[in-house]
Amino acid sequence: MDVTVVGRNRLEVRGGTLSVVGSKAGAHELVVGAEKRVIGRNEQCDLVLEDKKVSALHCEVVATERGVLVRDLGSRNGTFLGDVRIVDVYLTGRATIRCGERELTFVPATPEAVDIPECDGFGPIVGASAAMRPTFEKLRKASPTDLTVLILGETGTGKELVAQAIHQASNRSKKPFVIVDCGSIPASLAESVLFGHERGSFTGAVDKRVSPFVEADGGTIFLDELGELPLDVQPKLLRALAEQRIKPVGSNTYRAVNVRVIAATRRDLVREVNAGGFRSDLYFRLAQVRVEVPPLRQRVEDIPAIVRKMLLDVGKPGDFERMTHESLERLMRHDWPGNVRELRNVVAVAVAFSPEGPIDLSQHLHLLSVPADTHAIASRTFQDAKKEVLNRFERDYFTALFAETNGNVSEMGRRSAMERAHVRSYLRRHGLIDPSRGRDDGDP
Repeated sequence: MDVTVVGRNRLEVRGGTLSVVGSKAGAHELVVGAEKRVIGRNEQCDLVLEDKKVSALHCEVVATERGVLVRDLGSRNGTFLGDVRIVDVYLTGRATIRCGERELTFVPATPEAVDIPECDGFGPIVGASAAMRPTFEKLRKASPTDLTVLILGETGTGKELVAQAIHQASNRSKKPFVIVDCGSIPASLAESVLFGHERGSFTGAVDKRVSPFVEADGGTIFLDELGELPLDVQPKLLRALAEQRIKPVGSNTYRAVNVRVIAATRRDLVREVNAGGFRSDLYFRLAQVRVEVPPLRQRVEDIPAIVRKMLLDVGKPGDFERMTHESLERLMRHDWPGNVRELRNVVAVAVAFSPEGPIDLSQHLHLLSVPADTHAIASRTFQDAKKEVLNRFERDYFTALFAETNGNVSEMGRRSAMERAHVRSYLRRHGLIDPSRGRDDGDP
């Protein structure tokens, strides 16, 4: 939500009203506030335009401190302001926009101050920034319900953690929380992975497979990276959600399931709908509650609280007091392309390398920013400089991996997509296990 903070608990937004030209007064109007609204042909849009030249999800509008932001959603025929086709534009005064052959007049409203909920976290997720507090409030209200939730955000923003927090705050918290990574499912096996299969139902089906919907019965199923799900499986998923029952591949009978569905994706699903890569009816079925997790660069004021929480998770009590003020300041100037996941890795490496004395997390950002001593790097041969950087990368990568997996070589091999023997060789090279240790049957 792009807004101006007026004090700690107030946001000022500039909204207005969109009206369809030629319609009866009030019949086709949309009041634009701080929540995003979608305009399109689909009957579940916030403002429905019955025009074949209008895309299913044509554009979205939201009130911001700069005016009403109109963003085209990859529509087939475009969104126009006058004769100009726009990608996004801020409306600050009276204007007319066009979607397909329908014109909409915009009348601005007086700037409005909106209350921000007073909270500093939700479950294990912490932060008190203006970007996060409305998100926490939405999660607090949605968690006790059985509404489906669609979590959107860049890679590394913590979408799975949000899903787990919703489950833990729900009435299903004592039942299973089952994760399905849709991004890792081969297209040819997607139906089988989602709904299970009977033995012998297809070549290679040597055993019966139980559906994750059955495993999650009574609890929550989390469909991660939903945007990667093949198009031909999407109507079957929609039917399963609508009917609360699934049919395994090779079976003639349905099984009723009682699950709450949470989905997440890094993709812009509304654009995927207009491009034909995702079904609009499935999108609306999943997005009964839509939660957008902002990237870390938009909530840098939350970094000290996040670091404190991470240090409690991976370190010892009192570790945060060993953090230098300069280190925290540099962390807040970093742009964090890897988001919270990147920060977690930096914390894990710093704790592993600083068992005593000050903890300076910022020194482990060297691979993601310009080195402080560029002259020292440039004064070496290319091969020597490259070797040093790669060596440093290996050390930090495997130190963080070692810390996150508690030294479990099998898990490190799975995460790094490497053979265990290769993982052990890197661990020995960087002093993370005994160099004299050879091949063995157990993990360090």
